[in-house]
Amino acid sequence: MMAKDKEMEEAHLSNAASGSDQAETSSVSNLKLSQIDVPTKHRGNWGWMVSALICLNVLILGCTLVSGSAYSNINITNTDLQVFLIILILLTAIWMVFYAIYVSKTEDAVLFKDSHAGPIWLRGGLVLFGLLSVIMDIFKIASYVGYLHCDSGVKVAFPVVHVVFIIVQTYFLWVHAKDCAQLLRNLTCCGLMLTLSTNLVLWMAAVTEESLHQTIIPDDPLHPSNSTKFTGRAKYITKTTYGDSKCICSHTSCSIFKDAYYYLYPFNIEYSLFASTMAYVMWKNVGRVTNHHGHNIAFRLKDVFLGPAAGMLLVIAGLVTFIVYEVDMKTYNDKRRDKVVMMHFVMNIVIVVLMSIATVMGCVIYKLDHREHVSEKDPTRNLDVGLLVGASLGQFVISYFTIVAMVATEAKGYLNGLDLAWAIFMVIQLGLQNFFIIEGMHREPHHEVHPLVVVQNPYVIEPSKDLCSLEGGDSRDPKSSPKVSEHDPPLHNTEHRYKLAWKRRVLKEVCSFLLLGNIILWIMPAFGARPQFDYDAETDFFTFDIWAAVVNVGLPFGIFYRMHSVASLFEVFVKS
Repeated sequence: MMAKDKEMEEAHLSNAASGSDQAETSSVSNLKLSQIDVPTKHRGNWGWMVSALICLNVLILGCTLVSGSAYSNINITNTDLQVFLIILILLTAIWMVFYAIYVSKTEDAVLFKDSHAGPIWLRGGLVLFGLLSVIMDIFKIASYVGYLHCDSGVKVAFPVVHVVFIIVQTYFLWVHAKDCAQLLRNLTCCGLMLTLSTNLVLWMAAVTEESLHQTIIPDDPLHPSNSTKFTGRAKYITKTTYGDSKCICSHTSCSIFKDAYYYLYPFNIEYSLFASTMAYVMWKNVGRVTNHHGHNIAFRLKDVFLGPAAGMLLVIAGLVTFIVYEVDMKTYNDKRRDKVVMMHFVMNIVIVVLMSIATVMGCVIYKLDHREHVSEKDPTRNLDVGLLVGASLGQFVISYFTIVAMVATEAKGYLNGLDLAWAIFMVIQLGLQNFFIIEGMHREPHHEVHPLVVVQNPYVIEPSKDLCSLEGGDSRDPKSSPKVSEHDPPLHNTEHRYKLAWKRRVLKEVCSFLLLGNIILWIMPAFGARPQFDYDAETDFFTFDIWAAVVNVGLPFGIFYRMHSVASLFEVFVKS
């Protein structure tokens, strides 16, 4: 009896100890969850407000300095703007280095990852544009060194600091783009908003410089000139890039580097926008808890031929047209210039019409497809949709200004008619493409339908086998049972998979064709095709100041829209 009592007492003590251990473990886990499991909207009011204020103030101040430095009658030099940018860049780079070191040395700093944020094609594009931006800065350094004897050294220091910033930021976003930061949330929010605003100010500065570089200043009626395109650019370069026109380069390669880095500006502009969008997604993911690991989707070009082939033909034809346009625009023959403008209009009309037809085909497939819509809220997808619609507004504005000008002047002449047709078809193409991409991004990815395979249990005797054994057959003999392939799908499953296959193929063909079409529509305006200034119908109707403001504000958004559409169409292609 005493032995039994002793055993019962020991069991009671062990149960109590285990219960206390479980309670302690539960309290620790609850403490961890209380520290971590907080939705994004509850990450800290003051952190959200301070980070938003930082972004707002930096953007307004940067916009003021950028716009002021672009005009010769305002006493804000390009050097003043570059000093401001250097300070911003250094602060942002210091924060990114601190974040990377802190996360690597702190356990549980990042417990969750957003599988949708920073896909490989977006990070790959960031690395590619970053590399080309570094080359652009190297060309700038080589060019600006020739002016050190008579100009500010800040103009050499800025591209040097910018190279370091691009390297640090590219590494930071490549490694941490998917982070859902759980510790130091308020500081992380402020740092990410500083990163976002810095990239947007750099984008504004690059867009302003490139837009004014491509803007043709009309002839002065008192002093007519046949070389207005180059006269206007020379005035601009003197103002915002090299300072006093009396400052002469000390080496003979300045003009070569000058021309080279202007062709790399589009890549630098896209790099800043890519980095801004990735920083915004990281900011939205601060404090976010997600257990969604996404789908394992692979990129394959299998069974897709017509779309890429037709798209490549479109790209080649567009490149030939663009090269001829740029070469012939340097001539002073008005008839030749009118012919290449007409060729450019016709080529763009053909491109947008074919893209509209392909988009309609894709929308019809969506109606026949019965994939479910994604119900999960995702900051990456919401941002993609917002950027897609917002960036398209720039091209919408330009097109509607053109439509109003052409209709008001009754579109007299074949060039006016082509200009009007291009604007109308552009509006149609933008609307259809936006619908197609947004619908595709909100659909669940395709999954292969595999037939069910029934595996027999060898230890269960079925009645049919009992019957066979009674009739003299051996149920253990495999030859006595009929041969039925377990891997052959039923007929209706084969038909269903065939139907899925042709729908998926059509969607992939459409996506690949639209992707390449958007690439050529990005290349032509990004690298200097400006029919808006080479053809003066809108300038005569709205006056140069109004039309230049519309084009220089709207066209950068239109260029970004094309590149963003390429990334979005790639995602739709992979999901299909």
